[in-house]
Order: sequence, then C-alpha cells, then structure tokens
Amino acid sequence: MGDDVWAMVHAERAALIADLEGVDGARWDQPSPCPGWSVHDVVAHLVDTARTTRLGFVVAMARAGFDFDRQNARGVARERGASPAQTLERLRAVARRTSTPPAPRDSRLVEEVVHGEDIRRPLGLRRTYPAEAVVRALRFQLRTPASFGGAKETAARFRLAATDADLALGDGPEGSEVRGDALALLLAVSGRPVELTGPGLAAWEASR
Repeated sequence: MGDDVWAMVHAERAALIADLEGVDGARWDQPSPCPGWSVHDVVAHLVDTARTTRLGFVVAMARAGFDFDRQNARGVARERGASPAQTLERLRAVARRTSTPPAPRDSRLVEEVVHGEDIRRPLGLRRTYPAEAVVRALRFQLRTPASFGGAKETAARFRLAATDADLALGDGPEGSEVRGDALALLLAVSGRPVELTGPGLAAWEASR
C-alpha cells in the first residue's frame, strides 16, 4: 500500500513543478489560503515536508518548543530560496523523496493535493487530479482526528456526498448531507473555503 501512495505523491509533485515552470516569479507573492503564507511560502513548505524524516521532525519540534506553527515557519524560512526559481529548483530536487514525518503515508498525499490547490488557486491554475488520489486523501482526512489535522469529528456529524463519484462518507443523521465534488469536499474538511450544497449546509457553515 505504501508504494502506490508514493507513486501518487510523486505524480502530484511532478505536476505541480510543471505548472509552476510557466508562472512569472512576481506572482509567487500572491497570498495563499494558508493564513500569513504567500504562494512562495507554501511551495517552500512542500520542500520542507518532502525533506522531513521521522527523527528530523522530532528534533525540529523540540527546537521549536513543541510549537507546530513555529516549527512550520522555521521550515519555510529554511527552504524558501532567494527567488522563486531557486525554490522551484529545490522542489525538483526533492520530488522523488519518500521520507516522511511520524504520520501515516496517506498524509503525504493530503499535503500534496491540498497544498497544491493552495498554490494553484491564487495563480488561476487548474488541475484535474486523479480521482483515486483525491478520494484516498479524503478518506484519510475523515478517519483522522482534528488534533492531527483531520476531520474525524466532522464525519461523525455530517454526511459528505461527492457529486462526481459514487461516494458518500460520514455518519451524520438524516438532513446532514453536504455535497460537492470530491476535491471540494477534501478542501472543505481541510479547512479551505469552498462552495458546497445540500440540506446540511447551514449546519456545516455554522460549525466552521
């Protein structure tokens, strides 16, 4: 199972690199959906997470006083190049790595798809993601507690129905259904603003 996840992760890294090769460096300063981070910062974050090992993560967290946001900020500062071209070259250099922090490997797929959209959307770029990759990332988020960046608690209160796949997830009661394509659902449970529909939408929006 791990090898096929890495194949998906590597495919997403390669696709992002290809998309960014045609983007003028000045546009990398655009704000991303990640509060306080530009597009350039998010790319640097992907370089940092691709380099991160299990031991390296523990050491970095200890040095950051076990403050996750501080650890992330330090990683961005370390991996952000002097120019977008330099940061993109660093992303190319790590594109085939299979190192990971102490988290399930499917979390690497979530990183690549969700942060891929954090980068593409401000730049007006679109990608048609492989359905298998998006659905796998969504399933992972819905079985992962919020304390670890997931949405397991959301899955207990709502029913999420994909409009572009035969997929309905979650244990919410009748009337709790929210609908969107699988990518929109993945972004929504990962805390990104997207448009959804369905009878549970008012309760969903109130819970954000």
